[in-house]
Formats: sequence, structure tokens, C-alpha cells
Amino acid sequence: MASPCSSPTTDSPRARFLVVTLGCAKNEVDSDRMRALLIADGMAEVDDPAEADVAIVNTCSFLASATEESVSATLELAEEAADGVRELPIIMCGCVPSRYGDSLPQELPEVAAFVRAEDEDGIAEVVSQVLDLGEAPARPLPGEVLRTIDGASAFVKISEGCDRFCAFCAIPYIRGRYHSRPAADIVAEVGALMEGGVREVVLIGQDTGIWGHDLAEPRTLASLLRQVAEVVRPYGGWLRVLYLQPEGMTDELIATIRDVPEVLPYIDVPIQHCSERVLASMGRSGSEDQLRELFARLRREIPGMVLRTTGMCGFPGETDEEADELYDFVAEEEFDYCSVFAYSQEEGTRAAQMEQVDEQAKLERTQRLQDLAEELGFTATAKHVGERVRVIVDGVEEGEDGPELIGHAWFQAPDSDGAVHIVEGEAAVGDVVTVDLVDSFCYELVGELVEDGEVA
Repeated sequence: MASPCSSPTTDSPRARFLVVTLGCAKNEVDSDRMRALLIADGMAEVDDPAEADVAIVNTCSFLASATEESVSATLELAEEAADGVRELPIIMCGCVPSRYGDSLPQELPEVAAFVRAEDEDGIAEVVSQVLDLGEAPARPLPGEVLRTIDGASAFVKISEGCDRFCAFCAIPYIRGRYHSRPAADIVAEVGALMEGGVREVVLIGQDTGIWGHDLAEPRTLASLLRQVAEVVRPYGGWLRVLYLQPEGMTDELIATIRDVPEVLPYIDVPIQHCSERVLASMGRSGSEDQLRELFARLRREIPGMVLRTTGMCGFPGETDEEADELYDFVAEEEFDYCSVFAYSQEEGTRAAQMEQVDEQAKLERTQRLQDLAEELGFTATAKHVGERVRVIVDGVEEGEDGPELIGHAWFQAPDSDGAVHIVEGEAAVGDVVTVDLVDSFCYELVGELVEDGEVA
């Protein structure tokens, strides 16, 4: 699909760039903005390092393992260039430069430049300097829409940073304090994406539920959802919101999810744990009883909704009994999707200074909860067999019996949950088609295309 905001590149671009993105959907959005900036400056993107004049690595540093992966990806690019006896300047962007800053030039001499997350709007200027292209381009104006479109779904960041300072998390130290994007900027970006062919917008942030509380004229997430719904409505689009903390599930928000058709009844509430003592040690609020009350209310107020959560195993001080408490809670709540993580001791966080859980015990707890989450998820997926649903077509893959359409239904968040495989029929990426779900395997579903079918 064409970009709604960037001019097409010419046959003779100023430079050819490669983008490597590591980490979460928020990084994907940041990479896309940098991509749009470079294209607007007359550069062209390539997929092959051998064709690139410069490589941009957008890094993740949420966990130590993510930092290691980011550094490894950077060094692999440098090694490929050396093996090919060619120079490929590498620019490292995002969370690793934001977290480790001034120490990186000495530790990674293979990298030509480092760009912190908050400075990524200057990427075209950095590339121009690294490649000695001459006059640097102007930086984008505040609120300027800078996106490219590659697919039927698009993530849109509504905030940056986080004020929670959970004991296990380095995000506030990497991304800074919480600040909401202005509604006008969000609405403009969504409108450009829909005009360019996107059919689903996924609103993301570290803590989406508190969006707007820090604006000069405070707003609520529910009011933003209603405003954005008006933008996607003429296109028959979907609107999904992720990363809602339990405290953010207000009466107004629940009613909006229930009553506004464009807002999907897909609720993502990462709990991390249910033990009141563990949550307090994490620097989080809540208790098992409060969480049970919240989820019961959500199911009562929004019948048929899909519920996703996140559980963490092995947080410092977690006892066997508290691990069992989390396991039993997840089993009884029967979440449709549950991501499971082992606690990671992160440099600079409060939890890193606490007494750590034995590594073997942590891994065993994580595997046990992961097995349960998969069992529940596979069962929840299978319950959709027999339904007739709308499916957004995301792509075409080569299957055992030839090409098959790959898409997702309303109860599957892109890049997070399973997919719908349509083995017969034709459609284009971005089409919204009617499908009968006839079989399931793990988190995946098999569907049959219905011509001119109505969804019940």
C-alpha cells in the first residue's frame, strides 16, 4: 500500500537504507516514523544489507536478553559488511542508546552513530551526516503525520513513557515520564492511515488507560476512543486498544467498549500477579479479590468479550505458595490469552537489589504457567469453530496445498495472537472478508470464504 504522507522515492535516491526493528509494537511505530522521514528526504528503503548505504537498528532494552539481542543484531550486520569487504555504516537507535548513553561509543566502535529514542525525529539529519550527503533536512513540524503503510492493521502510539516505576521495569528510565499525545495528532494520524488503506487501528502505550490525564485540558481514554471511532467508522474499520492497567478500567471506558461498535470487545489487562503481597513488592496496587471483581464485572458488562493478560513468575521473594496462587487464579479465570514471562533481573531497577528466587524454581514456575496458558488459549480458540466472522486479510502464504490467505478476526490482536488460514478463495491484503471457521489447531483457525455472507 502507498504511504499517506511520504512522497515516492525517485529512481536515483539520495541514499538507500535498511531498517532492522527489535522489540515491541511501540518500536515498530518508531521505526515507521523514521522510515517515513527518510523517504520524505528522498531516500529509499531496501531489504538486503548488500544494497544498503546505511543500516538503522532500532533497539529494545526492556530486558537484558533484549539488549543482548539488539547488540548481537548490530554486530552481525557489521560482520556481514566486513565479510563482503564493503562499508556499511550502522546507526543504533532507540532503547539501548537511551538506557546506556555515553558508554556505547567505546563499547561498540562498529556503530557510526547513536540516536536516543527521544531524538529519532532527527534521523534524516544523522544519516546525512554519517553519509556526508550535504545539507541536512528540516525536522518535522509538531503534529506532522509521518507514517508508511504496509498491511491492513497499524499501531498508533497515544502516549510515551511511564510513571508507574514498577520495581521490575526499566521503561521509565529508558523512555522517561508519562506524557499523552494530543488528541488532534492521534486523530490526524488515524485519518491518514485509514485513507491509505488501513482497516484496523491498534492504540498502544505503556499505560493507555490514563491517557489524557496530563493534558492542559484533561481528557479520558474513553473520550478519545469515541473520537477516533468517528474517524474509522466511514471505512468500516476496527479500533483496538492494548495495555490497559486494572486501575484504568473505569465505568466510562467499560461503557464505551460495550456501546461503540468500532471499539472491539478485546480487553488487554496485564496483571503480572494476583498476590497482594507480591503486587505491593512490585510497586503495583490491587489484590486477588479486586482482580476477580474486575474480571467478573467485565464479563457481566461486555458479554462475549475476549480477555488477555500477562503473568510474571519468579519475582524476588515470590514463595511456592504465591506461585500456586497465581497459577490457580489464571486457571479459574480462564483467560483467552495469557502471556507468561520469567522475571528478569534488570540493572538499575529496585527489584534487582532484592533477594532473588532460585533460577531453577523460577524456570519451573514459568513453564508450568506457560503450559496452563497454552491449554486455556487452545481451548478458547477452539470455541470459535462454527462461528461466522469478519476477517481482515493480512497476507498470502504458500501452504501445503498451494497459496492460502492469512488474516485475523476481531478476537485476534495482530502480531500477538493466532491467525485465520483461508485455504481457498481470492482476496487482496486489506480486504475484510466473511469467513466460516471450520477447524482449529493451537492458536490458529481454519476458515472458509463466504461470498457475500452476513455475520450474525
